[in-house]
Amino acid sequence: MRVAVLGIGSIGGVILAGLADTDVEIVAVSRGPTAQVLSSEGLVVHTPEGVIESIPPDRYTLVDSEAGPLPEAVVGSCEAAIICGKAYSTPILSQIADEILSDEGIAISIQNGMGHAQQISSRLGRSRTLGGATTHGAWRRTDGIHWVGRGSITLGALEGGLPNEIMTSLVSALDNAGLSPIWTEDISKSIWQKLLINIAINPICAISGVRNGALLESYLWEQSQELLEESLSVARASGIDISDSEMQDLLIEVVDSTSENRCSMLQDLMAGRKTEIDSLCGYIIMMGEGLGIPTPLNSMLMALVKGVEISSQRD
Repeated sequence: MRVAVLGIGSIGGVILAGLADTDVEIVAVSRGPTAQVLSSEGLVVHTPEGVIESIPPDRYTLVDSEAGPLPEAVVGSCEAAIICGKAYSTPILSQIADEILSDEGIAISIQNGMGHAQQISSRLGRSRTLGGATTHGAWRRTDGIHWVGRGSITLGALEGGLPNEIMTSLVSALDNAGLSPIWTEDISKSIWQKLLINIAINPICAISGVRNGALLESYLWEQSQELLEESLSVARASGIDISDSEMQDLLIEVVDSTSENRCSMLQDLMAGRKTEIDSLCGYIIMMGEGLGIPTPLNSMLMALVKGVEISSQRD
């Protein structure tokens, strides 16, 4: 099986490293300085167990997405494309997935936020698109990817039901990679759960400048709980059956397993990059407005995160 990983950030790096230990052929799609490092030095991953793994450049085929048209050798060559890039890069990554996949190939989004799988399906069709969510925790710095918390990857077809042959092969590849895939026939609920978890963790940790585990050790936990409850009200009004206790247990589990992680939003603010706040709190605000549900906490946090973004750009 040939699999493309689109976007080699923290989670993309974890997936690339995992697949490198299998017999899967890998196409790594990246850009800018990251593509240069992957091309010349390879990928370094610090595992949760403290082992440092080095994946050499010859283990994958690197594609620099900013270097012009895709090389002819990779066009139409992949059975699966795993899209890990930032929310705002979904349109271009969808285009690349369309070009890099075979006629029967499938794409899965494991990005933060909502609506990405729907964007991808507008190019590939719903039958060739999977939704996904992951609870693996990782962050990136100059010495490589720090995989700080093992989790799982939940995936499922937008149309529901059991996986076809290619989807089954992808699940098997992820399992062999030690990434703990879970197939679900209700991927919409899983994506909502990931959205709610991200909202309860990311903006608060990003603004406070703390790792995930700090939420359980301070007054920030109360704020996280109130934010989760506000967002849950929108989810339920949207037809998603999620209980308070279910989300509380899941939030504690994720915070505990990723306690040493700097969430992606904090990493973005530290690096002066645009965050994914629009596809997290922004999505809740938009849905709340349509449903007539006030979302003051989401609105406040979105404004604060955007304020920090503006400040870093001016500095």
